[in-house]
Amino acid sequence: MRIISFNANGLRSAATKGFFDWFRAQQADVLCVQETKAQEHQLSGPAFLPDGYRAYFRDATTKKGYSGVAIYSRREPDEVRTALGWAPFDDEGRYIEARFGNLSVVSFYIPSGSSGELRQGFKFEVMEWLKPVLDEWLASGRDYVLCGDWNIVRTALDIKNWKSNQKNSGCLPPERDWLNGMCADQADAADVARGCGWVDAYRALRPDGQDYTWWSNRGAARANDVGWRIDYQLVTPGLRSRLRDCAIEREQRFSDHAPFTVDYAP
Repeated sequence: MRIISFNANGLRSAATKGFFDWFRAQQADVLCVQETKAQEHQLSGPAFLPDGYRAYFRDATTKKGYSGVAIYSRREPDEVRTALGWAPFDDEGRYIEARFGNLSVVSFYIPSGSSGELRQGFKFEVMEWLKPVLDEWLASGRDYVLCGDWNIVRTALDIKNWKSNQKNSGCLPPERDWLNGMCADQADAADVARGCGWVDAYRALRPDGQDYTWWSNRGAARANDVGWRIDYQLVTPGLRSRLRDCAIEREQRFSDHAPFTVDYAP
């Protein structure tokens, strides 16, 4: 099973840069997209729907052309969910879940706080509200793959300029504590009852890896690899043993983020 997560920063823009041509060649089972920045009717037709795939969307209703998530799947899901029950989050188009038997694949777009105090405050609200939801999923007995742009780095391995970003959104200690507190990088560190057990697929496969998934458009950040790893696939502990390989597409530039692919054993 191959799952790709990709923040498109505008799916129509990514399409003009050849994203779907690249995607067709990947033989992926599921694609999770964040920041579609479009309404569903604007993403219809063959240019946005490769043969053999079904597409499902959750658009932002608060502002057109903003946020938005999607899931593309070879197999028709048993169920698709597009709301978690809190309008300030749901209405910004930040969650969609496809269910296949006991497996749930989620496309998440966690808010950024980089635009100022108001949005950083909203990000903290989202984190506080989302934690019990994630704890419930972790303890549910279902297999979950949480794909998406979390807008948070975990450690110094995940960002080029660690020290100089300690006061910047995405690298703030409370943000990192929140994300790291839910993850169990070592198998024996999982404590599902305490909400610690999500497996960072990249970190499990690349314990010492220093790869990034996002680069600022300012300066020559991408050329100089001054990046952040903020795009994840977090999986429930039962999927840890099925992790086989992962890849970050650096060569082709479809967005300020790179597609992140994980291969899972059947």
